[in-house]
Amino acid sequence: MASTLKSLANDDNRYQKSFKLFLERSSEHQCMQDFIHSQLPDILASIGKGKSHLNVIGVGSGAGEIDLEMLSELRLKHPGVTVDNEVVEPSAQQLHNYKVLVSQKPGLDYVKFSWNKMTASEFEEHWKAKKMTKKADFIHLIQMLYYVKNPGATVSFFQSLLDKDGKLLIILVSGESGWGKLWQIFRNQLSNTEMSQCVTTADIKSYLDSKGVSYQSYDLPSQMDITECFTEGDEKGELLLDFLTEVLDFSKTASPELKAGVLELLRHPDCSVESNGKVIFNNNLGVIVIDQHT
Repeated sequence: MASTLKSLANDDNRYQKSFKLFLERSSEHQCMQDFIHSQLPDILASIGKGKSHLNVIGVGSGAGEIDLEMLSELRLKHPGVTVDNEVVEPSAQQLHNYKVLVSQKPGLDYVKFSWNKMTASEFEEHWKAKKMTKKADFIHLIQMLYYVKNPGATVSFFQSLLDKDGKLLIILVSGESGWGKLWQIFRNQLSNTEMSQCVTTADIKSYLDSKGVSYQSYDLPSQMDITECFTEGDEKGELLLDFLTEVLDFSKTASPELKAGVLELLRHPDCSVESNGKVIFNNNLGVIVIDQHT
C-alpha cells in the first residue's frame, strides 16, 4: 500500500546523491542557464526602476550556481547597484556548498548575503512573526514548489512581498513533461506525504488564472537519460527511480504492480523517446514570471 512508501526528502543524504545524479543525467541546468543568459536579462531590465539598491530573495537556492548566474545578469542590467540577497535553503549541506561557492567567486562585493537555513514555510512564518515590511525587487522559486504544503498559497505569499516593478520567477516541470504524465497517473500512489507535491506549471497557471493574476510563461526544453532505471539492481538506476518517484528506495519498497506500472509508463512515448539503445525522458520545464505593477 502507498502508505508504506517513504518520501525521498526524509533522507537528505540519499536525496542529495540522487539529485546530483539527476543533474549529471539531465540537461536541467543547461536549459536554465540558456534561459538565464538569453531571456532573463530582458525580464530583469525593468525591475527597481532607477534604484541604487535591490532586494532579492532566492527560495530553495540549493548550492547557489543558478542564483549566482542570475545575480551576474542582474548586475549587467543594473550596473552599480548593491544587492541584498536573502538565501532560503533547508539543507545544511547545500547552504555550505553555496557559501563555499561565494567565497571562491570574485567580484561579489556588491552583494550582501543573508543565510536562512529554513524551508519556504518556515521563512514565511519567520517573516510574518517579525512583521517585516521590506519589499523585494526580484524573487525566484526554482524547482521548489514541490516541497510546500500549498503551492498556490506560497506563490501568493511571495507575490505579496514584491515591490513596485518587482518580478517573481517560478520554474517547475512543465505539465506537458514526462513528470506531468507520471504524476497524472500515479499521483495518489506516489505522493502520500506532506513533503512533496506533484505540481507542474500547468497547476500554477490554473491557480493564477483563478485569481486573475497575469503572468508571462516560457517553455524550456530539457531531457534526461533514464536508461539505467531499466536494469534491475543497477545502483544508479535505483537512485534515478527514487528521484523520479520522490520515494525513498522505490525499487525495494514499492509493490511489484506499482513498480511495473511506473517503469512501463516511464518507457511509454508519452514520457520518453528511445533512441540508440537509450531511454530519454521528457524533462521539459516551464517558467512563469509575475510582475508587480502596483
